[in-house]
Parts: sequence; structure tokens; C-alpha cells
Amino acid sequence: MIEQYINVFKLRIGFVIAVAALGGMAITPGPSLPIWKILVLFMTVLMGSAAAGAFNQYSERDIDAKMTRTKNRPFVSGFFQHSRKWLVFIGLMLLVAVTSAAFAFNAMTALNIFLGAFTYAIVYTVWLKRRTWLNIVFGGLAGSFAVLAGAAAVNPSFGPLPLALAMVLFLWTPPHFWSLAIAIRDQYEAAGVPMLPVVKGDQKAARIILGHTILLVLVSLLPVYYGLGWIYLTGALSGGGYFLIKSVQLVRNPTKQTAMANFFASLVQLCVLMFALMLEVSF
Repeated sequence: MIEQYINVFKLRIGFVIAVAALGGMAITPGPSLPIWKILVLFMTVLMGSAAAGAFNQYSERDIDAKMTRTKNRPFVSGFFQHSRKWLVFIGLMLLVAVTSAAFAFNAMTALNIFLGAFTYAIVYTVWLKRRTWLNIVFGGLAGSFAVLAGAAAVNPSFGPLPLALAMVLFLWTPPHFWSLAIAIRDQYEAAGVPMLPVVKGDQKAARIILGHTILLVLVSLLPVYYGLGWIYLTGALSGGGYFLIKSVQLVRNPTKQTAMANFFASLVQLCVLMFALMLEVSF
């Protein structure tokens, strides 16, 4: 039962997005937030992300049924009834998240939580996913808005540091998901979803992934220019270097195995970067 709720609300990726919001909060100059506000920030971003994730699964039941990776999702398996009551519940979740953020912080925080959910649920899921391989490029903005929500909780007029981190999240998402798309290209093809490897082929997709990864690593160094120190720099270089090595290996041999290795390398890169960021602002 618990696993089904974790699945339908995509709480694993929601947790990452909520942590990204804490990263935006941590690097924004201003007064330290009390513990209760930090918890409210984490929960409102998580709730907004969960609402968008549930809407994604509600909308993509037909696609999910055609893919091995997603055929056991709750709306496909029948564990949850595919009814309009879910749309009401999802809308209420987002309303509670946005309203709570507005009362606890300010309108800018609430707006960015809303924009993050709207980008993933409507821009990515409804408008772009079935139409263009650029779908996840714009879908990556969902994580960026989470960073800006965290920054706005401290200072609504956020400066260059949170903007740089938001750009990192924006650039991280495409190579992360495109690597997975290479590994399960046949599933996306069967479902009729124009993910990058389906449209361009694995080899060209791998080269585009490498280009994105190079740009991602370069942009991840920008916060050092704006004041972060050697702890963050070490994390950016080590995590980014590992991601680059795996991306080069993917270009040389674009197989399912190297694609999955690159997918996991993207997770390592982001986790190392965020951990180094938290250590930097703590010490």
C-alpha cells in the first residue's frame, strides 16, 4: 500500500526536488530560517511536486500500459481508480501547497512552487511529451523553480547564486532522463513517445548528452565565482568529472549498460554537488 502511494506521487523524485529547494534556501544571503519554516518549505515543495507527479501518472495511463517500466503503476494496474475525483484531490494538494507557502513566506515562493508543478504537469506532460523530443528540456524547469522557491523563502529578490543553481538543475535533467531513454528506447518507441533516442538514434543522443553534461559541469562551477569555496568546488569537480567520464564512455559505446551507468552517474553528480553545497554553507 505505501509503495503504491510513493509510486503514484513520485515521491522519490519529489524528495530530490524538495532537497533542491533547501539548496536554494541555503545559498541565498539573508536571515536564517527557523526550523519550522525549513520544514514548511520542504513539505510545500514536496506536496507541489507530488501533485504534479500524480497528474503525470493520471494523464499517461495509456502510455504507461505500453511500457514494461511503467505497466505496474497504480492507475494502470487498477490499484487506484482512474476517476475525476483524483483530479480534484490533485488540485487541492497543489492549492494547499501554494497557499501554505504564501502564508509562511511570500508570494514569490508560492509562485515558484506553482510554476514548478505547472511546468511538469502541463508543459511537459500535456503539451510536449507526446509531440517533441525537446519535452524534457523544458520539463527540467520544474527543478529550477524549486531552487528559486527556496531562495525566495529567504529573499524574494534572489541574486546570482540561486539563479546559477537553478541553471544547474535545468541542465542536469535532460542528460539524466535521456540516458534512461537510451536504455529503454524500445519501450518509448512502442508507446509512441518521441524521446531523443527514438527520434535521433542512440549514437546522436549520446553525443547530445555529452554536450549537455559538459555545459552542466561548467555551469556548476559558476557558484564558486559568486562566493562559494573549496568544499563546493571539490564536489562540483569530483561529481562532474565522474559524470563526464561516464558520458564519454556512452558516446564510445552507446549500449543499454553504458546508458544506465550514465543515468546513475547523473544521480551521483547531483547528490555529491548538493552534499558539498550543504557542507559549504554549514562550515
